[in-house]
Amino acid sequence: MALTAPTLEDVQRARARLEGFAAVTPMIGIETDQRTNVFLKLENLQPIGSFKMRGALNKIFAARETERFSSVYTASAGNMAQGVAYAARELEIPATVFVPDSAPRAKTDAVERLGATVIKVPYDEWWQIMQSGGRAGTPGLFIHPFADRDVMAGNGTIALEILEQEPSVDTVLVPWGGGGLTCGIAATMRAAFPNTRIHHIRVYACEVEGAAPLTASLAAGKAMQIENEKSFIDGIGGRGVFPDIWPLAKELVAGTLVVTVQQVADALALMAVRARVIAEGAGAAPLAAAIHAPIEGMPQRIVCVVSGGNIDTSVLTNILSGNLP
Repeated sequence: MALTAPTLEDVQRARARLEGFAAVTPMIGIETDQRTNVFLKLENLQPIGSFKMRGALNKIFAARETERFSSVYTASAGNMAQGVAYAARELEIPATVFVPDSAPRAKTDAVERLGATVIKVPYDEWWQIMQSGGRAGTPGLFIHPFADRDVMAGNGTIALEILEQEPSVDTVLVPWGGGGLTCGIAATMRAAFPNTRIHHIRVYACEVEGAAPLTASLAAGKAMQIENEKSFIDGIGGRGVFPDIWPLAKELVAGTLVVTVQQVADALALMAVRARVIAEGAGAAPLAAAIHAPIEGMPQRIVCVVSGGNIDTSVLTNILSGNLP
């Protein structure tokens, strides 16, 4: 069955399920030396330091309404792993997380602190688990980190909060990892204005130069695999766009904004210095795009989704010292 975007009703139900678990995160302005008003949606302030708990919680809570399972597992480089581990701990069920062997220590340590079992596997095997929608022989409910309607509905609750906190927003910038965050927010924004011929809130996917699979896919007109360059920005920049996500992305996303690794590092430092906000690389990519990437239509009020703040201390120290990790 083809993956479909969540409806507004899906997202509203997700919001009800998440009440008391996921935080309604604040949104603050930041001075960027630009004429445009730029706001930061601080998902780094979730209990696990990332938006991922929204999708993980909603998926598990929704599944419990129709299914019976005694454990859960996922494949994640870190933040979704924490989301699943957090949700499983709340429900007092076991959780297992498959991570690539290059996963940052800060994230795997956090997963273990939440009580989940971490299993490191080679990158290709980890990628295959996501492509296959699970791992043969592993018991429990598999929670896909992004290509799942309930996960996207949980992510879409961010859009509802943005609309309430900054009703005059015209542009939303979101880091593109697997696409579940971007598509969840974009689908919700569109569903919130069903009678508008031209949806006046545009959602852009933010990628990093040398690791921009959605940009390559949009240029080719089909889901593409790429040779991605590794950097300290570990939450985005995968090897390709998943075929299940591609139809949603090309329909919902206004386009991509590509920035350099240095620009992301500079944006991360700017957030720390001017707003006292600690972000990971992926979480700083939207601000880098707001400052450096050309955006059509001269937007006046941009919201940058700071997707997470789980960054290794050594990486953060290097960046704040003016070095590129």
